Amino acid sequence: MIKNKVGRLIPEEIGGRKLEPYGGPFEKEPTARRFGKLQRKMEPGQSKLKDSIKEAIFAAGLKDEMTISFHHHFRDGDYVVLKVLEVIRELGIKDLVLAPSSLTDVHDPIVSYIEAGIIRRIETSGLRGNLGQAISRGILKEPAIIRSHGGRARAIEAGEVKIDVAFLGVPACDEYGNANGYSGKSVCGALGYALIDAKYAEKVVLLTDNLVPYPCSPISIDQTNVDYVVVVDEIGDGSKISSGAVRVTKDPRSLLIAQSTTDVIVQSGYFKEGFSMQTGSGNISIAVTQFLGEKMKEQDIKASFALGGITGAFVKLHEEGYINTLVDTQSLDLEGCRSIRENKNHIEVDTSFYANPHNGGSIVNKLDVVILSALEIDVNFNVNTLTGVNGEIRGAVGGHQDTAAGANLAIIVAPLVRGRIPSVVKEVNNINTPGKTVDVLVTDYGIAVNPLRKDLIERFNKAQLPIKTIHELQKEAEEIVGVPKGIKYAEDIVALVEYRDGTIIDVVKKLEIEN
Repeated sequence: MIKNKVGRLIPEEIGGRKLEPYGGPFEKEPTARRFGKLQRKMEPGQSKLKDSIKEAIFAAGLKDEMTISFHHHFRDGDYVVLKVLEVIRELGIKDLVLAPSSLTDVHDPIVSYIEAGIIRRIETSGLRGNLGQAISRGILKEPAIIRSHGGRARAIEAGEVKIDVAFLGVPACDEYGNANGYSGKSVCGALGYALIDAKYAEKVVLLTDNLVPYPCSPISIDQTNVDYVVVVDEIGDGSKISSGAVRVTKDPRSLLIAQSTTDVIVQSGYFKEGFSMQTGSGNISIAVTQFLGEKMKEQDIKASFALGGITGAFVKLHEEGYINTLVDTQSLDLEGCRSIRENKNHIEVDTSFYANPHNGGSIVNKLDVVILSALEIDVNFNVNTLTGVNGEIRGAVGGHQDTAAGANLAIIVAPLVRGRIPSVVKEVNNINTPGKTVDVLVTDYGIAVNPLRKDLIERFNKAQLPIKTIHELQKEAEEIVGVPKGIKYAEDIVALVEYRDGTIIDVVKKLEIEN
């Protein structure tokens, strides 16, 4: 075992793969070349249309031990993953690597495909619900690999994740494979995750419930990257990409945190004409977007761009003229889907453009402010968004690592305690975002600033913001709810947590099952 830069013990190798321990947010130099898929040809008159998923699987040549991928733009409304896996079960294909951009609660039935030997490993950004619980108890033959959105794009481009067949649900598609995500009955908005899979997978199968006349327009995924098209009854429920209409929370605690976060941004020195931001879709983040919008109007400050995950809160500010450009990898509500269809300065980008650390420069590097959540944050500002208080995998890395590393001001928002669970602890269960890239923590009990940011401490003290040390907040949390009970782990590793550059920042160990 080797101790990495954040003090976690990492095995030298696992399953024949030599592991490189995390050494810092910008230490690893890229050495890989971009992976390229085999060229193919389409003769005039050939059709890409297949009558069924089964026929497309045969045509794509899917076999045992291959890697398949999916996108998660439909989130809890996704139908594609389970439709495809059921056909794979019927065909008797085994030992696959499942490499989707993320998985949500709707994908709990994947547990049965693991138990049946159909899936041996999962490589993704997020694992939740019964699936996360089962993996925490060692159900997989091989440890899962958890990557950020930018880390996934990097790994695919570098050939570390070699996708044999990508199955991508698209709301509008023509018979030659031109497609977008914002036309038809099952809209999901931007297709930022799917764009990477379409570019690099050896075979690309598009599933649609809306076959349109050629050429489909506008084009997000283009015909040159697509092998087969299958028309199905439904690909997803667009209403479930979010919990519904975006509303500001009425919870007093959340509103307090949101107001404090707004004050932090306004006093940070980054709140000025042409600033940029990413806030997310949580209730606190939506409230911050509204409060910040009010400040922008009061001071006549306009943002150059908002990045995301785009929500209706950003769309409103864009349409009012206070945000010049929306840059979108994933539309987080139906207003976001409408906007990308209607607004010319609402731009769709892939996840490499968004957050890949090993290209000519991803857009997270141009962020001024990002607001991020946490399950836990410790006294060294390390953040855990992946495992819960009982050690079970129940969350996602997403773009957390990426935006924290890229932004000038990375703010974590969290209540000091949730029920009887502290958010601020001495040491987090697992680290996915290193404290070196986190600048400020905002809680309902006060604001803590990373000691590395002396400039912010000076500004906030001058503005008389309620500053405390992170150690003070940790002690207050402990006084309220006590010391969390220790988690019993076995020695087996159930998941590797990669940093965005491919090094290993942490491992998740198997939970000991009490009799």
